[in-house]
Amino acid sequence: MLHHISIAVENPQHVAEVLAELWGGCAYPFPIYPNSYIAFAGDAHGTAIEVYPIGSELMPGRPDLPDLQLNQSGSKFSATHAAISVPLNQQQIEQIAQREGWQAQLGDRGPFFQVVELWVENSILLELLTPEMAARYVAFSTPENWEKLVLAATSV
Repeated sequence: MLHHISIAVENPQHVAEVLAELWGGCAYPFPIYPNSYIAFAGDAHGTAIEVYPIGSELMPGRPDLPDLQLNQSGSKFSATHAAISVPLNQQQIEQIAQREGWQAQLGDRGPFFQVVELWVENSILLELLTPEMAARYVAFSTPENWEKLVLAATSV
């Protein structure tokens, strides 16, 4: 069970507020690190996204908490992304993206499932799953199905 992830963006407060809106949740300052926020889905799993300023790097440090340092030459792009279920439909997601000036498009993952690719600040990829998309994703994403997929790909 994934309970939270973190991302680094140009405007942490605003991004946290928009993420909370997508979930129908809430956003708050994240007092552990300066200029950071957290968006909660408000679900039974405590699902959240911590939103840090661009250039934030977590590293081993204190025994109670990782150290956070800012790398002024950090890129706004990252391989980090997440697939997240939201209660909204594709049109609602696209309306929010348009309002924010963020790119959003249907991401077709072949015969397996679809997502709405939301590019937060046009740099961080969130694969949003509407309720219908989430059902297909969950049905596909089993160890048995991945094993079949890997075996089929390696036997070609």
